[in-house]
Amino acid sequence: MDEKDFPKAYEAAEHEDRIYKQEMDSGFFNPDKLPGERKEPFTIMLPPPNVTGTLHMGHAVMLAVEDVLTRTARMQGKKTLWLPGTDHAAIATQSKVEGILMEEGKSRHDLGREAFLDRVRTFASDSHDTIVNQMKKMGASVDWSREAYTLDNARNRAVNEAFKRMYEDGLIYRGKRIVNWDPVLQTTVSDDEVDYREERAPFYYFQYGPFVIATSRPETKFGDKHVVMHPNDERYAQYKDGQQIDLEWINGPITATVIKDEAIDMAFGSGVMTITPSHDATDFEIAKRHGLAIEPVIDMEGKLLPIAGGFAGLPIKEARKKIVKKLEEKGLLVKVDEKYIHRVAVNSRGEGIIEPQIKEQWFIDVNKPFKMRQSKLDGIQAGDQVTLKQLMQTVVKNGQIKILPERFEKTYFHWINNLRDWNISRQIWFGHRVPVWYCKGGGGRGEGGGQEIQVGIAPSGDGWEQDSDTLDTWFSSGLWTFSSLGWPDETSDLKTFHPTTVLETGYDILFFWVARMILMTTYLLGDIPFKDAYLHGLVRDEKGRKMSKSLGNIIDPLEMINKYGADATRLSLLIGSTPGNDSKLNEEKIAGYKHFTNKLWNISRFVLTKVEQTMVPEQVEPATRADAWIIARLANTHYLVTRHLAAYELSAAGETLREFTWSEFADWYLEIAKTQSSANTEKILLYVLDKLIRLWHPFMPFVTEVIWEKMGNKDLLLAAAWPKEMVAPAVMEFDQVMSVVSSIRTLRSLYRLPPGQRVRVSVFAKDATILKEESAVIETMGKTESLTFLETPLHQKGLACAMAGTVSVYVDLAGLIDPAAELARLSKELEQTQKYITSTSARLANKDFAANAPVEIIEQTKKLIAEAQEKVALLAGQLQSL
Repeated sequence: MDEKDFPKAYEAAEHEDRIYKQEMDSGFFNPDKLPGERKEPFTIMLPPPNVTGTLHMGHAVMLAVEDVLTRTARMQGKKTLWLPGTDHAAIATQSKVEGILMEEGKSRHDLGREAFLDRVRTFASDSHDTIVNQMKKMGASVDWSREAYTLDNARNRAVNEAFKRMYEDGLIYRGKRIVNWDPVLQTTVSDDEVDYREERAPFYYFQYGPFVIATSRPETKFGDKHVVMHPNDERYAQYKDGQQIDLEWINGPITATVIKDEAIDMAFGSGVMTITPSHDATDFEIAKRHGLAIEPVIDMEGKLLPIAGGFAGLPIKEARKKIVKKLEEKGLLVKVDEKYIHRVAVNSRGEGIIEPQIKEQWFIDVNKPFKMRQSKLDGIQAGDQVTLKQLMQTVVKNGQIKILPERFEKTYFHWINNLRDWNISRQIWFGHRVPVWYCKGGGGRGEGGGQEIQVGIAPSGDGWEQDSDTLDTWFSSGLWTFSSLGWPDETSDLKTFHPTTVLETGYDILFFWVARMILMTTYLLGDIPFKDAYLHGLVRDEKGRKMSKSLGNIIDPLEMINKYGADATRLSLLIGSTPGNDSKLNEEKIAGYKHFTNKLWNISRFVLTKVEQTMVPEQVEPATRADAWIIARLANTHYLVTRHLAAYELSAAGETLREFTWSEFADWYLEIAKTQSSANTEKILLYVLDKLIRLWHPFMPFVTEVIWEKMGNKDLLLAAAWPKEMVAPAVMEFDQVMSVVSSIRTLRSLYRLPPGQRVRVSVFAKDATILKEESAVIETMGKTESLTFLETPLHQKGLACAMAGTVSVYVDLAGLIDPAAELARLSKELEQTQKYITSTSARLANKDFAANAPVEIIEQTKKLIAEAQEKVALLAGQLQSL
């Protein structure tokens, strides 16, 4: 190939859109259109991004990882499906649109339900289009013909069917329970969607009759007519369970009843507390156990109810100060702890402060036994009585589902073992509406109220009203692996591609999504949703901080793609990241991988402009030791990369490939090939390049497709075959040659000789036969002026010496350096390094530093001292040789 047909620099912007369109137009993203007979399925379901805006670096990691796995499986001849989609993300999306309306001075109630939903759908559609464009820019080889949306008609049918079956099995019920209520968004949220943030707030101690009680929320205490203590607390042994005590309280005298319950922490505060059953989950459970009356104090908008007397109608924060003042005036305020730190519950989706409320809601009972309709689960048969919690535990415990890294299994079991009934009702408008219809005028809405209801399918005729609530987003997302394949119908896709091969997602949604998919799939299909769950970590900035707008450290993946190319962006997210661990990212890292992309381009340019033949040989035979060495290294690289990818060790696979590409193929074999050109060398160059480009393709789809074109291939690399296993020839002999060259290069670097400077080299080896036969390689790679093989070792000044195993390598420095100046330079550098070791060691020994410095800083300091000590030994050796 003529050099003018292969530019010196790779410009990603000139190729990426064209290459992606070619790949998409080929139809090979669709498993049904892939060439050849493919029997073994490989399936990944894209964790559907929320239609709330644009993709961030966390999504970019997900796309990069899943595309590597998908492209690898496709090249390995598997019937490969990567199914894309988006999530309606009910609360998050509605919250976004309500925020937009607020800026316009409106609310959803001003628009009405249908007009508001039209507004949300428009927003979601625009966001969807942005997300699709970003995915294409990342090179995601998803099957767009099968794209799904968690709120489309097909998924709504699946949701309604799932709800109906669970209701018929008695697993879905409607009842009054204490729930997490967001007064801002006016909806409940699940336990897993509640975040906790620490805040400093006053902690009040009040006199409650003969007891001192403590609370940070005096506004809830109007309904507190029961004082609870542990039955074993000897401090209160004189008080009997059920005993009544008259006392003065906020709005006047009340009669309080003593309750003995083991839920009380005797070590907390005074060991006595009053309970607010309508606004605290623990208090609610105590009240249920003892059959106590439950009266709400705060309404759904966060204001006090009439039970508060003169404080009724006041917002919580305003009321709190006035209530404390009144109790102080009554002499009931004992003390205030102004430095109390407590955890405040907030809605992770909208940041509203959670107010526990008792509401009639729909729940999934995770502890109720039911009869399995069908089962492909190990140890569980159709007809067995099980609970949902047991299903979720069993499939991970017996190894049918593997969670990677394995340490997250402990986290998973901790969550499952403490799982409570799942509140699936949401009081918002956007989402799957609860598929329950009530006959108008037929009595109460409760299940025991005698009202006629229909579940799952809309009834015909007039006189029916659908439940106004919507379902928790995770209810529909939990069906994703099979609803996206056509369930509840028995489609060919469902039979072929389910269970899926691997779920790849962030560890932060292990509870939200992964566990719920296991729940839904084991119940509805009697099968697992996926065989492996691969959890990636979060992408943080270079200082390890979470990326956020407030810190101004957000890296936009689309901006990085436009600046450095998709291949470089992908590599920066893949190499250096390991499953389950957070990774650090900065723009310099991405820029570095752009440099590597160009390196691969120039390697290919050298090979393709050097060789005259274009046909890649099926096999090659080595003619020299260097040939045998590069073929063996390629075979080993192929083996390691294939094994790493099978184990989801993507970073290790990329690092192995990079080491071979740069350090072995480019730095060694290509340099050798420049001096030993032959027809056989050309064959080996083409052979290695062909395999190398195939191995890199899953990581760097764009540049490899362009190089593949330059190699004269008419078909896309996308559907080309993964390299077959290669037999490696024995190459131990060449390692000695490389070691000698490396020693020469090290000495050149130590004495700061110019890159083009030729040097006089002498070598002593007990058996120099191989080194003499490969002297041309040593002379070329070591840039020698002369190469002499010695009969005995040398001992004289002016020679720099290094050991290459048992071989002594000497470089004659006469005339190349100024000995006096070099002695002065080395002496000064040695002195500075020794001073650095002394001062840094003193800092490390300082007790204050050791006690207050972060662990990573201490470890880094120890590492720097060790490196400096190595440098001292090296400098001392250089001084001695001079």
